[in-house]
Amino acid sequence: MAHEEPVLLGRAGRTARITLNRPRALNALTHAMVLTIDKALAEWEHDESVAAVVISGAGERGLCAGGDIRAIHEDARTGGGASAAFWRAEYRLNARIARYPKPYVALMDGIVMGGGVGVSAHGTIRIVTERSAVAMPETGIGLVPDVGGTYLLSRAPGELGTHLALTGRAVGAADALLCGLADHFVPSDRLPELSAALAETDAGEIAHRYAAAPPEAQLATDRAWIDICYAADSMEEIVGRLLDHGGPAAKEAAATILTRSPTALKATLAALRLARRTSTLEQVLDLEYRASCAALTTADLVEGIRAQVIDKDRTPRWSPEELALVTDAEVARFSARPPGGDLGLGGADRA
Repeated sequence: MAHEEPVLLGRAGRTARITLNRPRALNALTHAMVLTIDKALAEWEHDESVAAVVISGAGERGLCAGGDIRAIHEDARTGGGASAAFWRAEYRLNARIARYPKPYVALMDGIVMGGGVGVSAHGTIRIVTERSAVAMPETGIGLVPDVGGTYLLSRAPGELGTHLALTGRAVGAADALLCGLADHFVPSDRLPELSAALAETDAGEIAHRYAAAPPEAQLATDRAWIDICYAADSMEEIVGRLLDHGGPAAKEAAATILTRSPTALKATLAALRLARRTSTLEQVLDLEYRASCAALTTADLVEGIRAQVIDKDRTPRWSPEELALVTDAEVARFSARPPGGDLGLGGADRA
């Protein structure tokens, strides 16, 4: 039955609609969902009756909380290859969205995390609401931010992206706009009206018509200490600067970081710095695919998902337990070509 399909595809006037339809799982993405969306976008690209595409999430809680990490946990635990195949399809979809020749409108209402960022923040018109919570929380489960996350965050003003990537902090509408993760703030109670108007009118015009001034961006006031503390060249120095700063927000950031996977933190910092020097999203997606495949072979990924999602005890036992024990060789593994080869999107070796 239609309501049981994990992705609902439809039409409203001149817009094609994608609805992620797993509300009880916060619309988490599966491999099959990614393939369905990719196929639909490929078909609509050449359909002259489609002027724009709109993606939204079913239910009241959010657009998408990310990939199906329970499935990733089982795959990593048993040494399977399903996760690498999922990421290969997902990152190719992210690249398609970023280069889509028609307006791609993402309604980023509610929770938008991980893979949810991948299917929204690369779009043409990205709309957030007062309910939006946008995050790349991967370091908390032993992963490096992916789906083009290191590309997006490395291009945020100053070191704001570094702060968000390492802490995994969720931000609201104003901070998402400040960091370049969204384009317009629209109050959530106006989304139905906006969505209906998109069926008949130019998407860009509609977005501007319904946009309003967002609440004040919290990160704007924190920018001074964030830029100083996160400009350091190593994780150890970043944590040291945060602790020495004296401000409660900086100390809170340090405390949060110290709960994350030390290996993932160092790999993430290296990935962000490299992404900042890399010219295209496709090249960065190739690099992120390498990092994700490497994480799949670590104990931290299994342990991080266990602690956060399976057992929910929130007390992961990382290996190694401290930043100082993570070697350069271990970090370098995250940039090595995976056994199955790169995605081939942009040539990671040229990055």
